[in-house]
Amino acid sequence: MRTDLRSWDVLLIGGASGVGKSRAAAGLAAAHGAFTVEFDDVVAALQAATTPATHPALHQFAAYRDPEAELGPDRVLDLQIATAHALDEALLGVVRNRLSVDVPAIVEGDYLTPRAAARAAAEAAAHRRRLHTVFLHEGDPARIGANYAHREPELGPQPARAQVSARYSHWLADQARVHRLPVVDCHPYGTLPQRLAAALL
Repeated sequence: MRTDLRSWDVLLIGGASGVGKSRAAAGLAAAHGAFTVEFDDVVAALQAATTPATHPALHQFAAYRDPEAELGPDRVLDLQIATAHALDEALLGVVRNRLSVDVPAIVEGDYLTPRAAARAAAEAAAHRRRLHTVFLHEGDPARIGANYAHREPELGPQPARAQVSARYSHWLADQARVHRLPVVDCHPYGTLPQRLAAALL
């Protein structure tokens, strides 16, 4: 008999960099006794195990020290989306592995796409497992920049990076709606835990 009121076995939390995914995931993991997978760690492992020559789709930014300055926001956004799509199969592999055990899991990361999340949900349902997805959205680059400043004060202001992240957040939110996946606005941050919990009912 279930004593936990959660509605999922695996929960995917997507969203752009700097919107608060890790904090949201930590709160939910503590509340539900869930294992947390940071998909960024999977991405880093894949990039370490491959090269730009063998897997160029995973190394879109390898040749640039400061992509925003060297490429401009439009090109950086395009490459970020291309990288995310190239990682769809990796996300599905993580989800399949977590669905094979009984411990609830939260997978969160920047490169989690709505397209892959929709596929993962269909696979989970076919195996009578419960997978839910939510995308956190913050479209204001000033707020994202403030989050970066709080999280990474040693790097100083990062307005160009925040601008790209805000645009990527809009893209993720739009794609999530196409796939009929819930989108939760991060602001106001004080009520985000309650609004996130409501979206997962």
